[in-house]
Amino acid sequence: MTGQLYKEQFTHKESQCTIVSDQQKAIQAAKESIKRSYQELEIYVRANPKFLYTLTPIPAPEKPLVAKLMAEAAKKAGVGPMAAVAGAIADIAVEDMKQEGCEVAVVEDGGEISAQSNRPVDVAVAAGEEPLSKRFGFRLSEFPIGIATSSGRFSHALSFGDAEAAIVFCKNAALADAAATAVGNVVRGEDAQTGIKAGISRGLSIEGVEGVLILYLGQVGTAGKIPRIIKVEPK
Repeated sequence: MTGQLYKEQFTHKESQCTIVSDQQKAIQAAKESIKRSYQELEIYVRANPKFLYTLTPIPAPEKPLVAKLMAEAAKKAGVGPMAAVAGAIADIAVEDMKQEGCEVAVVEDGGEISAQSNRPVDVAVAAGEEPLSKRFGFRLSEFPIGIATSSGRFSHALSFGDAEAAIVFCKNAALADAAATAVGNVVRGEDAQTGIKAGISRGLSIEGVEGVLILYLGQVGTAGKIPRIIKVEPK
């Protein structure tokens, strides 16, 4: 499958996004979607401040959609809803892109990826200054897919663990985002294999998690269904 793809960087509030599509109008739809999700979430948390701070699941509201998706994913993963914010925003943006009739809809929001596509999509893994950062990635060929990465070493997001990267694969990015936080939280200790085993066990215990990949103390552990791993040439 060939055809021109459009790629655009977009920053709004806390989101630093990369948007990819085969149609320019779909990229514009994603940008408007991201702004709208932020606006709706800000209004919601002003009335429900606990939603912003709790580190445990909270009942899901019916509206707005972004808060509902965050809370539903957080409940499955056993974490606070803000652990799913980037993934939920990306998922909603991809759905809004698809409404424009595009065949390729990819939104990466701070490392969390939501993708639907009629052709393979390659993504790289960023893990700060770690040796493998941006040296490997994944060739995505089954969609929809959500990918999220949690790190206790380089990310601004809260993690109680020490993994260089805890990467989770699901059908949607909201659940992947929440699950990656849950996985990353338990990867710690001086023994790499013990930490990796704990993370994999936690990930596969979450309903909807299809695969887990963990980088910890220079070692790699994988379990479940993960996309084809590819080498990425450093830029």
